[in-house]
Amino acid sequence: MKRILLFVLTNVMVVAVLGVVASLLGVNRFLTANGLNLTALLGFALVMGFGGAIISLLISKPMAKWTAGLRMIDAPQSPDEAWIVATVRKFADKAGIGMPEVGIFEGEPNAFATGAFKNSSLVAVSTGLLQNMTREEVEAVIGHEVAHIANGDMVTMTLIQGVMNTFVVFLSRVIGYAVDSFLRRGDDRSSGPGIGYMVTTIVLDIVLGFAAAIVVAWFSRQREFRADAGAAQLMGRKQPMMNALARLGGLPAGELPKAVEAMGITGAVGKLFATHPPIEERIAALQNAQG
Repeated sequence: MKRILLFVLTNVMVVAVLGVVASLLGVNRFLTANGLNLTALLGFALVMGFGGAIISLLISKPMAKWTAGLRMIDAPQSPDEAWIVATVRKFADKAGIGMPEVGIFEGEPNAFATGAFKNSSLVAVSTGLLQNMTREEVEAVIGHEVAHIANGDMVTMTLIQGVMNTFVVFLSRVIGYAVDSFLRRGDDRSSGPGIGYMVTTIVLDIVLGFAAAIVVAWFSRQREFRADAGAAQLMGRKQPMMNALARLGGLPAGELPKAVEAMGITGAVGKLFATHPPIEERIAALQNAQG
């Protein structure tokens, strides 16, 4: 709970700072005496939408280290740690990316990858994963995370989140202006936004934000299939990844901090907001894949 709270507070601070900067630059002066300035509103929406997503991407690695309580393997202290680092290096070389940082966190079986750039990323596995799975299965999970990095999933997710954020900010304020104009028709006492605009904007920010989250979650589920296939390709066969997924399906999935939840090997299933497909669907996809 503490890790989730820290992530939420960080995002609130990012949005607050962007709001102050936008106000100082005048980007958010889209309500004028002549009506709605769509160009200024679009600029404001782009700053808020992509600004927040890009900042979150850039700080994703330090946030992951902080919220997940990672112990970084700078110099392996045991044969197991040496094997983990060697496995990550092997797959990174095969995928054509730079060597990621490697870390371990305490918890139930899970793993994640994050980072803004392919050649400056992070792969982390949980103690529960190492204790409850065979080496071949852990190797498949590491391959899955390296595939996420090689596929550029963090950057793509950021771009999609930025587009969705921009859509939410822009549309909520256009509709808010229309509602406010309707409620205040014939009232020439003030050209500024009224209560109708403020209430509508707040409500639509929430409602459209949920709709945007559904779109982002749908894409997240699709890139899980791609990462599973990428792991099979890195290992040269599908069975280890299928075995790893089957094993994970029979184990309690570890809860990740919200900052890295979408990058984990498992997640909530069966919901519109799920970032990961059901384990059974992922296994079936691998079984039906050619090669």
